[in-house]
Amino acid sequence: MKVLLAGANGYIGTRLIPVLLEQDHNLVCLVRDKRRFHEQSDFSEKVELLKGDLLKKESIDNFPKDIDVAYYLVHSMANDKDFADKEAQSAQNFVDCLDKTHCKQIIFLSGITNDSGLSKHLQSRRNVEDVLSKGKAKLTVLRAAIIIGSGSASFEIIRDLSEKLPVMTVPRWVHTKCQPIAIRDVLAYLDGVMLNKKALGKTFDIGGPDVLSFKDMILTYADVRHLKRYIITIPFLSPKISSYWLYFVTSVSYPLAQSLVDSMKNETIMKNHDIDDVVKRDCLTYREALKLAFKKIEQNSIVSSWRDALNNGYLTSDFMDQIKVPQNGTLEYKVNTPFKRESKEVLDNIMAIGGARGWYYWNWIWSIRGFLDRLVGGVGLRRGRTSNSTISAGDVIDFWRVLLMDKAAKRLLLYAEMKLPGEAWLEFKIIERNGRKNLSQIATFRPNGLWGRLYWYAMFPFHLFIFKGMAQQIVNYQILPAKK
Repeated sequence: MKVLLAGANGYIGTRLIPVLLEQDHNLVCLVRDKRRFHEQSDFSEKVELLKGDLLKKESIDNFPKDIDVAYYLVHSMANDKDFADKEAQSAQNFVDCLDKTHCKQIIFLSGITNDSGLSKHLQSRRNVEDVLSKGKAKLTVLRAAIIIGSGSASFEIIRDLSEKLPVMTVPRWVHTKCQPIAIRDVLAYLDGVMLNKKALGKTFDIGGPDVLSFKDMILTYADVRHLKRYIITIPFLSPKISSYWLYFVTSVSYPLAQSLVDSMKNETIMKNHDIDDVVKRDCLTYREALKLAFKKIEQNSIVSSWRDALNNGYLTSDFMDQIKVPQNGTLEYKVNTPFKRESKEVLDNIMAIGGARGWYYWNWIWSIRGFLDRLVGGVGLRRGRTSNSTISAGDVIDFWRVLLMDKAAKRLLLYAEMKLPGEAWLEFKIIERNGRKNLSQIATFRPNGLWGRLYWYAMFPFHLFIFKGMAQQIVNYQILPAKK
């Protein structure tokens, strides 16, 4: 079966791709930048890529005529004045292109909209449903509330609030009821309705078995993590103040905080359970979904990407259990360094980083950082590394821990275990394309509120020198032969 996926680089899309590939579907992914998909995806050779910006109809490649099913997983959490018009235009352009094919079904993941006085974002979701329903293909809509899974915005916010604040003063929207659903169940429903005769032209609410308030979700999370938390509601906080509160306390951006606060006023509870007659499934409870999200976490929150299970060229059954590096509210510093020597030599230098080899550039700065870390009770650089030449997932390298070392993908992912006002990841990857070689080095920081942001910007001038110098030394470093 040939399946078209719009939104392939999004949170849901990236997780749906391996589910579809596992069933041997021919997958066509619509992306704005093929280069980005190639760099981020370990299955890019297994799918057909179409290029196109759905807001610019003239930029969209022709869809294959023999498309059977199309997933529309394009959403915007922007807060600009015309975002609803843009979402409608994007959906209309998608339908116009799809109507030229033999597609039988469109599947759209929307939001539960059973409440009155819908937020702008939930109303926009309804408008998109209307646009998609006018296409030639039968529309199937799955309406979900909060999706709980590693790396999702909702999970990260609940995690931030629960982990950081023993006592919280919160806005009144914490009493709003919703019906959270695990990412695993969302993927199962998206797969289960495909060309299912009972689903064609129908709209379904989907959700887990629990109906909870946001307060209940925070306290349940705290219980799962064995934390004692107290919540005090302040009813007079305006949506704007609530947005600023969420922005400073959690790691989400302010526009995203505005969008979330705007939508949190609406109850998102299933109105009917018609989906049970179409896809038979016992959904995970909220507590089970949380535990699943932390299944791969060690020492509080060691994070890795779900797609790491695909690096060897085949799919495994546990890829949905993995934790994804957060993308909401993170800050990044990227360095791309071209080189001409053998990739294996550069990869060997990456594998030897830290310990006796050091960090290639300004090692004295790294030593000072390690010393300061020890002063505040951190691990410092004293742990070194077990082997000077080999790395495996779970190994320690000074004040980092290895999340992934994949020789085939030429990729190393580290997670910081030093004391920080946030969380940090450091990724090295060798990218070879069109006869050119580049070392991609990405430092990602997930700040804890205002102090975390201040820390990042205070350290940024050092990053300009340290990371560029380190990358340059990694591609140039050679062990000189011993003197006779």
